[in-house]
Amino acid sequence: MDKRLAKRHKRQVARAKLHSKTSEPDVRTREQIEAARDASRPDTGGDRFAKFARAVRSKLTGSKESAEKAEN
Repeated sequence: MDKRLAKRHKRQVARAKLHSKTSEPDVRTREQIEAARDASRPDTGGDRFAKFARAVRSKLTGSKESAEKAEN
């Protein structure tokens, strides 16, 4: 009985490997990913700090880009 179960398991694993789908890597640039993330965020008009948080986030990312330009 163990031999029969082992063969059955082997067949099931082989079928599962055939039907499994491997995920593809994300080939977008960092800017594209961040733009898509910002676009998918809900625009909460009722939150009084939403605009402030967005401004701070843009300043933080802007300073990183300006530092890279200064080095080049």
